[in-house]
Amino acid sequence: MTEPFILVSDCDLPGTVIEDTLRQAGLRADRAASGSPDDIAALSADAEGLVVQWAQITGDVMDRMPNLRIISRVGIGYDMVDVEAATVRGIAVANTPSYCIEEVAAHTIAMIMSQARGLSAYDRAVRAGTWKAVDARPLAVRPSATTVSVLGFGRIGSMVARGCRALGFRVLVADPFAPADAVREAGCEPVEIAEAVARADILTLHVPLTDDTRHLIDAAALATMKPGAVVVNTCRGPLIDEEALAASLRAGHIGAAALDVFAGEPLAADSPLRDLDQVLLTPHAAWYSPEALADLPVHAAENVIRYLAGESVPIVNPSFATAR
Repeated sequence: MTEPFILVSDCDLPGTVIEDTLRQAGLRADRAASGSPDDIAALSADAEGLVVQWAQITGDVMDRMPNLRIISRVGIGYDMVDVEAATVRGIAVANTPSYCIEEVAAHTIAMIMSQARGLSAYDRAVRAGTWKAVDARPLAVRPSATTVSVLGFGRIGSMVARGCRALGFRVLVADPFAPADAVREAGCEPVEIAEAVARADILTLHVPLTDDTRHLIDAAALATMKPGAVVVNTCRGPLIDEEALAASLRAGHIGAAALDVFAGEPLAADSPLRDLDQVLLTPHAAWYSPEALADLPVHAAENVIRYLAGESVPIVNPSFATAR
């Protein structure tokens, strides 16, 4: 019997760990020449599994893969996959939600603390010859007098919330899917999204990117925030309307931002965010550590291996099974 064939649409991680892991499990594996629909289709006629990083996997792409059973995303977010189209075709979609939880939570808290204590401003001032402790901008906060609002209480959001509580911050959590008792047990206050945004001294985002959450933080939401508030995003870039954020920063309403993810990546050379001293920028690096880099491609491949073996994997569209 011919072993199942698994196609890797694209991956910018070094090496061939995905293919090697699949082959070691006895599966056939190959990588498309590029993530374009035509290059994927050229190898996909008998593919039962698809591993994808950035390629856009639409319903049309799926229709060119008649034997496809599972799509595994190399990463946590899965907005490059048309999950609804997969669901109606009876195709499971899995992600890799556990490979970088600690890293993203740590990066988020580092960004929160850098902006909350004015570290970038202090650093620039000292390098310029200024030695004044009282000139931090925009904040040099006392945690117990500062409210951090966490949107999303999943694996990463809950770790960020608990970490901020451990540092002494008051923490609000907005997540319609998180039990209020679980939020309270973490020492946090459950609230609705609008209240979390309005009460935040520091707002941090940890929600999936969907049609409902795209531009969740837009001009209207930013206008409800406290003057001088800080916005942190290590989740998905399009959760924020970047033009509205830049305008609010330039106007002096939002005090600062710390951003690891952007609507377009790499961040455009002419992005107004690059010119604002009160914005801390990192290159979609919150996920990274040597350990996470090693785990990510293996986890993505193991999703396919385990699924085809009938084992449990992190499926994001469990209703796919009823469409078969």
